[in-house]
Amino acid sequence: MTNPTTIQLSAAVCERIDQWILRYPAEQKRSGVFEALRLVQEENGGSLTVPLMDAVADYLAMPKIAVYEIATFYTMYHLNPVGRHVIYLCTNISCMLNGSENILEHLKKRLGITLNETTADGQFTLKEVECLGACVAPPVCQIGKRYYEHLTPEKIDQVLQELGNGK
Repeated sequence: MTNPTTIQLSAAVCERIDQWILRYPAEQKRSGVFEALRLVQEENGGSLTVPLMDAVADYLAMPKIAVYEIATFYTMYHLNPVGRHVIYLCTNISCMLNGSENILEHLKKRLGITLNETTADGQFTLKEVECLGACVAPPVCQIGKRYYEHLTPEKIDQVLQELGNGK
């Protein structure tokens, strides 16, 4: 008998996971967990749930706790709903020394939220990250797959305007 809270991964996600794990030896299919979580999160509108993580664990034949450890450790995974655009602001030493704290305060004021919150319109979520690996161009943030470097309040305002926040 199946558990009524058990979720099955969609056929589309399973197909994409299967293609991804071809990169690994058959006995190492669990190596595809990062991509599997990314795909499931994307299909779920930007966040993961315990039943979805359980489904990934079952699909890859790995312990559920191992999937939870990955999903809770890496900032690219979200266990709560997020906005359409997630702003990852680096606050590590290089960015901090070049004004990331000012950018963070500007973003909080401009968006009317604090870290790990989402704007009322569901457009933006603000996250702090340890490092984005762009220390040559601080301060930096990542939104989607794009990096924004040498940030100033004016530059971040322009980015937000382009992304649809005309406040």
